[in-house]
Order: sequence, then C-alpha cells, then structure tokens
Amino acid sequence: MNTTADRKPVHLAVYDTLADWETGHATAQLARAGREIRTVGPATAPVRSTGGLRIQPDLALPDLRPEDSALLILPGADLWDTGDDLAPFARTARAFLDAGVPVAAICGATAGLAREGLLDDRAHTSAVSFYLAATGYAGAGRYVEADAVTDRGLVTAGPTEPVAFAREILGLLGVYEGEVLDAWYRLFHDSDTAAYGVLEKAGAL
Repeated sequence: MNTTADRKPVHLAVYDTLADWETGHATAQLARAGREIRTVGPATAPVRSTGGLRIQPDLALPDLRPEDSALLILPGADLWDTGDDLAPFARTARAFLDAGVPVAAICGATAGLAREGLLDDRAHTSAVSFYLAATGYAGAGRYVEADAVTDRGLVTAGPTEPVAFAREILGLLGVYEGEVLDAWYRLFHDSDTAAYGVLEKAGAL
C-alpha cells in the first residue's frame, strides 16, 4: 500500500553522545524497505556519537514539522541525563504526538519524554522503572516490564533492546506484519535460522 505517509521520510534525531547501537536495526531495515531516513540535529553543525562517528544533520530541529514526517526516532545519549540540552527534542516529540505523528524513544530519550510529561498517561518501558522514577514523572503506574512497548503512537524501549525497538517501529509503520514481523525479530534477536525461510519467501531480506 503506497500512501502519502509512506512517502514521507522518517526522521532520526542526532546529537552529541547519541548511542550508536540503539537505532541501527530500525534505520537500516527501514532504508532497505525503501523508506527515506533524514537526520535532524539541534542545528546543522556536525555532531559526534558515543562511538566517535561524525554525523552531519540533514536539517535543524527548528525546521522539522510533524506534517513532513512519518516518524521521529529519538536515540539515547548521555546528554539526556546531564542537563536540558535535549529538552527541545522532547518538546518536538510532544508536537508530533499532538499532531498524530508517531515517536519512538529508546534509553535516555525515554527519560526526556518522562520529564516532558509524555509518559504520564501512556504504557511505556525503559531501562528500569527506577530510572524513570528519578525524573519525578507521574506515570510510574503505567510502566511495563517489557522489551519494548507501543501505546497510542509512542514506542519506548530500554538500551539493551535495539531489535525489539526496531520490531515495534517496523510494525507501527507497516513495513512488516504478522508472521513476517515475528520472523524478522526471531532471526535478529534469537538467531533462529528457521525464521530465515519465512523472510526469504516474503522477499523481506
């Protein structure tokens, strides 16, 4: 199905200290499925990841509009826990969700969304419950002990679950569904070689 939303790019937030390992499965699989990935930074100046990769953002955060995007992905970063530098990204996430455009946050980005109040009334997860509790947010009762959670357009996951995070994103955007989505997860998370045949038959490799 080729909808207008399908033609919109997926936006990956990039900022200094971003955790390289947390979004690679999602962005690589989206790109292989024909989805455009655009990076958005605090400005257009280069940023550097935890792994030392230099990334040149495609656009600056003030120029990002929800109506121009299919999804905003927020990776974890040390900066989420050391000050308010990344608070503008959490505020942008609010604008996306208010506009009905999904957001996916992993690791430290979940704490940023908690501070913004976006997890107060949605089921969610993170690294551990007390990590989010330290933000003082009001959503502790909605915390779920799971590898990844999707609720009303918001995907959350902890830092050790990049494959589950990708699974939720791929399902949310309809890239893979049903047994194909399950097989993709089993192959990359569990090294289940039986899943390879399902993906090959579906043309998903």
